[in-house]
Amino acid sequence: MEIPSYVNLITAHFDAAGRRAYPVGGCVRDALLGKTPDDWDLTTDAPPEETLALFGAAAHPTGLRHGTVTVVSEGRSVEVTTMRRDGAYRDNRRPERVTFTGDLESDLARRDLTVNAMALAPDGTVIDPFGGQKDLEHRILRCVGDARDRFGEDALRMLRLLRFASVLGFTVEPETAAAAREKRALLASVAAERAYAELNKLLCGGGVTDALLAFPDVLGVVLPEILPCVGFDQKNPHHCFDVWEHTARSVGAIEPRRALRWTMLFHDLGKPRCMTVDADGVGHFYGHTAISAELAEGIMARLRFEKALAAKVRAQLECFDDVFPPERAALHKEMAKRGRDVTADLLLTKRADNAAKAPDGLLRAQEPWQEARTILDALIAEGACCELSELAVSGGDMAALGFRGRGIGAALQKLLAEVAAEKLANERGALLARARRLYGSGFGSARGT
Repeated sequence: MEIPSYVNLITAHFDAAGRRAYPVGGCVRDALLGKTPDDWDLTTDAPPEETLALFGAAAHPTGLRHGTVTVVSEGRSVEVTTMRRDGAYRDNRRPERVTFTGDLESDLARRDLTVNAMALAPDGTVIDPFGGQKDLEHRILRCVGDARDRFGEDALRMLRLLRFASVLGFTVEPETAAAAREKRALLASVAAERAYAELNKLLCGGGVTDALLAFPDVLGVVLPEILPCVGFDQKNPHHCFDVWEHTARSVGAIEPRRALRWTMLFHDLGKPRCMTVDADGVGHFYGHTAISAELAEGIMARLRFEKALAAKVRAQLECFDDVFPPERAALHKEMAKRGRDVTADLLLTKRADNAAKAPDGLLRAQEPWQEARTILDALIAEGACCELSELAVSGGDMAALGFRGRGIGAALQKLLAEVAAEKLANERGALLARARRLYGSGFGSARGT
């Protein structure tokens, strides 16, 4: 296992001082999985004050109460935490006190999952007292010790469990899964920011569909809006899955970008509220997208979405029901109406929605949306005009022709609409000629205010 030089420099400095420091937790797990860890965390038998003294200006006290010092080595930040035992947890979040110790196994015993409770010795040996390597081999997630105790100590660990199931594509060991369901109500006490951070990672995992399908009852504590969808029969020949399974499959069928994954999670939340059944027993969901968008707004406000992400999700939900054939003029008009990026992502949401309607949906959804994407890419590549600012004429040109006030804007909008409909070339001569005809017809109160 190759340890970066900036980490080795830190462990060597501890060794020279008669102390020990070990890579621990997620970096060991990822390295054993053949991945390059994003971060390397260390645990040490040195008290935090001693770590600060050893590294001087390179050390920063980022969490002294819990024994954490950040050490900068070769320009990289490494969290170094003193081995510890945790005291009682009173708020389902953090221990009231910690006791520093030199016992590595005691430190590993307080961690959440076996796959996160391993350390790396200086000779490269994996220190694994709880069977994390075996669980990695079998792709299983299990708590260290009693799962009920672990979740009772920190309720967020239940969302972390689901996040790791999604990101790693692992299954959850039955007793750990049962404990999460038994203790799930404790998630109501978790701060919105902490839950949101875990949900973002969970939704972007490769195993997200299985994680969503396995634990809607746990997720429903922080996202109660999803619960009416679970098991809700759509009674529609276009859907063989209930609303929740369709949702879970659609989330997994789209690119792992947050805005797209959240959009798919939200897009059918309103269905249980507005279902009607016709005389033939077929279910319909008129207006469900608007209700879904309303529910999404409540969730985004509660979880404190970043404004930029909320705006992207909102834009995708607003156009989710737009209908158009995979033809050049139709796509050009959509781009002019929604913008390039929103339209490109709309094609992805359409494809994911269709892919989640039947077991072989992904194959069936490929062709029409791939055709549309090919056309869209061509329009983008050639710089197809999609905004007023991209027209080959300006408001000054319209004023020079005699348009005044609102007539200037109306004329430009009309020109853009005809360019987007592929009826008019975005060329100055052609646009001016068309504008003169519009002026002559009195279009848009050309001579008015």
